[in-house]
Amino acid sequence: MASNYQSNGKSHGSSITFDEHQVVVVMVPFPAQGHLNQLMHLSRLILSHNIPVHYVGTATNNRQAKLRVHGWDPNSISNIHFHDFKVPSFASPPPNPNTETKFPSHMVPSFEASSHLRAPLAELLQSLSSVARRVIVIHDSLMASVAQDAKSIANVENYTFHSCCAFTIFLFFWEQMGKPPLAGSHIPEIPSLEGCFTVQMMEFIIEQSEFTKFSDGNIYNTTRAIESPYMEFMESIIGSKKHWALGPFNPLTIEKKSSTGRHFVMEWLDRQEPKSVIYVSFGSTTTLTKEQIEQIANGLEHSKQQFIWVLRDADKGDIFDGDNVKERDLPNGFEKRVEGMGLVVRDWAPQLEILSHPSTGGFMSHCGWNSSIESMSMGVPIAAWPMHSDQPRNTVLITEVLKVGLVVKDWAKRDELVTASAIENAVRRLMETKEGDEMRERAMNLKKSIRRSMDEGGVSHMEMDSFIAHITR
Repeated sequence: MASNYQSNGKSHGSSITFDEHQVVVVMVPFPAQGHLNQLMHLSRLILSHNIPVHYVGTATNNRQAKLRVHGWDPNSISNIHFHDFKVPSFASPPPNPNTETKFPSHMVPSFEASSHLRAPLAELLQSLSSVARRVIVIHDSLMASVAQDAKSIANVENYTFHSCCAFTIFLFFWEQMGKPPLAGSHIPEIPSLEGCFTVQMMEFIIEQSEFTKFSDGNIYNTTRAIESPYMEFMESIIGSKKHWALGPFNPLTIEKKSSTGRHFVMEWLDRQEPKSVIYVSFGSTTTLTKEQIEQIANGLEHSKQQFIWVLRDADKGDIFDGDNVKERDLPNGFEKRVEGMGLVVRDWAPQLEILSHPSTGGFMSHCGWNSSIESMSMGVPIAAWPMHSDQPRNTVLITEVLKVGLVVKDWAKRDELVTASAIENAVRRLMETKEGDEMRERAMNLKKSIRRSMDEGGVSHMEMDSFIAHITR
């Protein structure tokens, strides 16, 4: 027997047909690009196992997730059911580069508005639960309160997705336990959480964490090939719940586009020497001050290295609200002087395609987890410049544990301007020294380990099989 269900939000496709024995998955992402993107990639992976996927958000956030997805054929998400739910309207203020912390507090109104997705999500889960054998909710850890009604519906299960690395989650529990010594493990010095979040955001995170106790398990966008000790630690201290390392979610082989559909930076990369270009991008939540932009420009110019620099303001809460591309001031004549040596991109850029290109040899990054796992899975070492959130701790994993990167900005000196000479030195170290070559070699070995883990019989492949078997049991 088959049943039809139509969401009261906008579901793409006229109606959704279910087999009564079907298991369906509902994704509940947090409304920020790095979060939307990871669950979009996971949706595609689950869909490849012939399990229907529903992706829940506002019309704006769903549009953003679809617009920016790349690395695979956009038509491969045509079978995902997007539910465009309404939330109260909110002001989407512009980002302010001069705030005390680099955390994008201008986006908090959009985060708070997303809490109103609870009621429409509960209604969707009730409807799906009446026509499917089991409904699997995978919600971002920062959307736990929105997904809380899952626990009261008999055939609905609820899994928490952590958008950061296992190492960062492990540190949270380890510090809570008073930092006990760990047999056979050396924990490097850990940067303070001071400056990572605003007080308002910390309160929001603590409030959400109260609701994660209702979840049936935890999902991470990582692989045991790189984070096995931290996964094992969490399994030993939170043994009551299952933990799955299902990553990396991003595709490892990037679909080649026809020349008409390619971004202009790809044509430029085609003309460069192998491993000769450093890609510079600080993610979708960073806005730099005018002074810092000048220092980066001068540092890149004096380094004499080929570069692609993505220079744009942080996303607003609504990226479609007016002009999101504000021209940032560069030193007079900079772009003319670096012609042929470097490119400045003032809008969103296809990061996965850039990182996977053979001419890319380094990545100066804020070390958001999305960017970090993408860079590692493409074998590109990182010049780490953390800005906020989990980024200072991701930096430790990258530079001290895995040794596939170097530090551009020490978190203890986060309030200081990074000078042009420090930037020049970091770029040269990564791109033209023996030390940089060794990091590139370790990054390439890490890429091979990650790829082996995704092959049939590999640890990540088996982990995904285990998760699929568990939710369809």
